[in-house]
Amino acid sequence: MSETKSVLLVGVGGQGIILASKILSEGLIQLGYDVKMSEIHGMAQRGGSVTTQIRYGEKVYSPIIDRGEADVILAFEKVEALRSLPHLKKGGKLLINDHEIYSLPVLIGQQAYPENIIDKIREQVEHVKAFDAVSMAEELGNIKTQNMILLGALIKALELDHVEWSELVRDHLPEKVHDLNLKALEAGMNV
Repeated sequence: MSETKSVLLVGVGGQGIILASKILSEGLIQLGYDVKMSEIHGMAQRGGSVTTQIRYGEKVYSPIIDRGEADVILAFEKVEALRSLPHLKKGGKLLINDHEIYSLPVLIGQQAYPENIIDKIREQVEHVKAFDAVSMAEELGNIKTQNMILLGALIKALELDHVEWSELVRDHLPEKVHDLNLKALEAGMNV
């Protein structure tokens, strides 16, 4: 691989974005890539915006993804997908969890949650895949596995699904949840 790939993960605190980013980064390192990752947390750990930037290739000098540079964006929440659009490069892929998390201004009635977000994004982006990872996680038995479903979809989009990711998932999670999270990862790869 001669070029550097840039992957942006966006969402809301408490959705497991950092864990998914760490697993992806470690997998990329095991594949022999130079990997740089940075994370930005909103003012609130839970409920605030969370962004991780991952860049990988033969040699990467910075983890920072500027506007128009992301090859793939994985959005754990719809408004965060909309907010991250300027970072997507022309021809890039956008994966969206079709899920809404209301900010405090929306909850207290000061603002309305935007309508038809995915339709608006599809008007601007050619490669959009939207799916409901929350419902999929609930069907598996635990909503907390939505991050593994989303990670699985990202791995597929990056064409890294030939790699054995199960050991990395086991390394980062307690043994009692291994089976469930591995099922979630596989479900995401099949989205």
